[in-house]
Amino acid sequence: MNSTIAMITFRSMLGRRRALLLFVLPGVLLILSLVLRLTDTNDLDVDTSVLQKFALGAVLPLLALIAGTGVIGPEIDDGQIMYILTKPIPRQVVVLTKLVVAIVLVTLFAAVPTLLAGLILGAPAGLTPAFAVGVLVGGVAYASVFVALGVMSRNAVTIGLLYALVWEGLFGNFAPGAKKASILQWALSVTDSLTDASTVHSAVGLTTALVLLVIVTLGATALATVRLRSLTVASAE
Repeated sequence: MNSTIAMITFRSMLGRRRALLLFVLPGVLLILSLVLRLTDTNDLDVDTSVLQKFALGAVLPLLALIAGTGVIGPEIDDGQIMYILTKPIPRQVVVLTKLVVAIVLVTLFAAVPTLLAGLILGAPAGLTPAFAVGVLVGGVAYASVFVALGVMSRNAVTIGLLYALVWEGLFGNFAPGAKKASILQWALSVTDSLTDASTVHSAVGLTTALVLLVIVTLGATALATVRLRSLTVASAE
């Protein structure tokens, strides 16, 4: 990891206009949780629904998309990435640094708010930390996929949005086969293993989920590194 690149990336992400979404999405989650608690309309089913469908199913993929594509995509689009690539810094270090920044952002703006939302709701002990861990684990995989997408395509946000909404949101929830190929379901499997709540169910076994999470994370990171190297070669030519 390169600390200089990390600091520049953090400043860039938190200074952009679209970085407001990093605050808006978790803000909506916390406000919703507070309203439900104050109106006394929450119970185990409602708590699970908020944490699973909104925090894990909506806030997480959208925040990971913003963070993952944002840490590197704009730099490639405007050519600023070439300043970094002309330095004697291994390409894998560049990718890993960008990925770490994306994961930190996902942790701060998705995992932590999920934990706070569960506490505000007054969810049963065990449910809140289970979902926070699930969001964190899923966030690592999502971030790696979206960082790779940001390196590979100028339309990364559009493609990522379609992936998050159509594949994860639609097929991942309703198509039995697609559920097993869903980061959301893998993260939910981790959550399910950490809580005894009868309202949490995953379509994927824990071992399978963990293996697939590791494969996707490593594979996407490797793909981003290879693609970044090809960008260097192309610009040199």
